[in-house]
Amino acid sequence: MTTANTNTSSKAPRTPGRFRLPDIPDREPDEVTQYDQLFKDGRSRDLAFHLGNPETTLVEADRWIAPDTAFDKRRARYPDLMVAFGVDPEAYRASNGYIVEEQGKAPDFVLEVASESTGENDVGDKRDYYESLGILEYWRFDETGEHHGAKLAGDLLADGRYEPVEIRELAGGALQGYSQALGLYLRWEAGRLVFYEPGTGDPIATLESERARADAERELRAQAEARANSERESRIQAEARNRELEEELRRLRGSE
Repeated sequence: MTTANTNTSSKAPRTPGRFRLPDIPDREPDEVTQYDQLFKDGRSRDLAFHLGNPETTLVEADRWIAPDTAFDKRRARYPDLMVAFGVDPEAYRASNGYIVEEQGKAPDFVLEVASESTGENDVGDKRDYYESLGILEYWRFDETGEHHGAKLAGDLLADGRYEPVEIRELAGGALQGYSQALGLYLRWEAGRLVFYEPGTGDPIATLESERARADAERELRAQAEARANSERESRIQAEARNRELEEELRRLRGSE
């Protein structure tokens, strides 16, 4: 299944003579797991919003990562999710993918979501390829654990080789590992991928949570405004009553 790219910007125009990576092949039908975990509920969108700096930060998917323009389709790979900091998003779009030589660095983070047709490749060839490019972190998420052999796994580049990231089991059976690249926890939680902030221990903000927060703030402002109006009306009524009492007192004094 072919899924939409995470970046909603219009495609950069083709430059005559400019090298462009080819489009990726159509995905297998069972790769809907990628859509379910990353796009259906807006996980990649929420991550892009959390990381910010769209002028220099890429949160992308479904385009090739290649070391240089000597593209070898038999070797190159395309991830389910990629994050790269301090890069040129326009060059990425113009090249129709990520060329390490062009960007001057490898991506910082890639993630693969397991499916029956890709599971073996995710833990084998893709791991070797991402390691050879110098990608700082390589994560794997498997809803059931059947295709990767683990529900959540991560590798961190150390001296040019991948070393496993510690994955801890939490209460209720959730699994969690820390991404140095993102500064976030990745959590397998009841078969769903969730990004958590270390400082608050809460999931990163989502479009829905931001809408709920904005609605709550509007409600609080409306309540505060209603209280202020009520207090103002009460003050006006009290001042009017005081004037009436003072006028009545003056009349009584004048009649003595």
